[in-house]
Amino acid sequence: MNDPLYTSSRQRLVNISCFIIWIAYALIQTALLWWFDVDFPLAVNDGLISATIITLCCYVIANALNHYLPRKEKYLYVVVWGLVLAAISISASRWLLQYVIADKGYLDRVDLSLPLRFFINALLIAWIAIINILWNIQQEYKENEQRKADAERLAREAELYNLRQQLQPHFLFNSLNSIIALIGRKPDEARNMTFQLSDFLRGTLRKDDQQLIPLKDELDHLQLYLEIEKVRFGHRLQTQVSYDEECLKLLLPAMIMQPLVENAIKHGLYDTTDQVAISISCACRDHLLEIRIENPYDSESNKPRRGTGFGLRGVQRRLFLLFGRTDLLETKATTHIFTSIIKIPQR
Repeated sequence: MNDPLYTSSRQRLVNISCFIIWIAYALIQTALLWWFDVDFPLAVNDGLISATIITLCCYVIANALNHYLPRKEKYLYVVVWGLVLAAISISASRWLLQYVIADKGYLDRVDLSLPLRFFINALLIAWIAIINILWNIQQEYKENEQRKADAERLAREAELYNLRQQLQPHFLFNSLNSIIALIGRKPDEARNMTFQLSDFLRGTLRKDDQQLIPLKDELDHLQLYLEIEKVRFGHRLQTQVSYDEECLKLLLPAMIMQPLVENAIKHGLYDTTDQVAISISCACRDHLLEIRIENPYDSESNKPRRGTGFGLRGVQRRLFLLFGRTDLLETKATTHIFTSIIKIPQR
């Protein structure tokens, strides 16, 4: 409620409401008095004085509630304020009228109408108080919802960051071990792998977990990862990347493919000494970017289950946090092929 824009609009509403009350009260009271055979000048004076006093009372309670939102157990205080202001308004009006109007008979009629005037003024003040309290409640609800949304966003960003951090150590340790192994036998390859690893990690650090990047950038970054893995596994690892040209501009979360490709290499190569081909294909249909990653596996010695393994769980959790859907990652297993399918909605 300390927002300057909110305070300005709120004060403007109070001013406009009080002006409308002043105009309406003066016109209605003047018209009613004139209707009941009161001389027009007396009716105008009474109407203007009464309207001015009640408008000031409404302005006072509106501004008081502008900075104070009473709790339910404190509403009685607001009622007391309203009754006191209503009493002040008719007392001040009666006091001023005796100096403006010299007609004793009219003043006696005013005294007889004081209970009715008190009731009307109390209703007006109550109406202004209710409007301000409802405004405050609505604004407080909006601020609570905004704070809740901000807290959820921060929690989501923290979880996404945590998922990213868990992805890196395993790959980094394996790459460093491979570099160490190559230093003695193949120093040139060890040096090239070090440069590739540096480029890969530098690109990883520049990317935000929630950043959506074009497919082309993701494939370029993935190619760095595949080159590092090919140094590790040599001729045993073969990769085939295919895509539709019109899909290259479509957006997807940064680093969403790497853990699935790492999972495919792990299950495709770690239990065999034969040459293994990893297939990556990208297509777009029905406002979705579909990425399919296939790797061979032995259904008898290795039985992957849907959603198992940190790579799959991490990707599924990221997709849920970013898109709010649980159906964007699908896995299929046949006798010799394991397939992971990601579907990225295009907003």
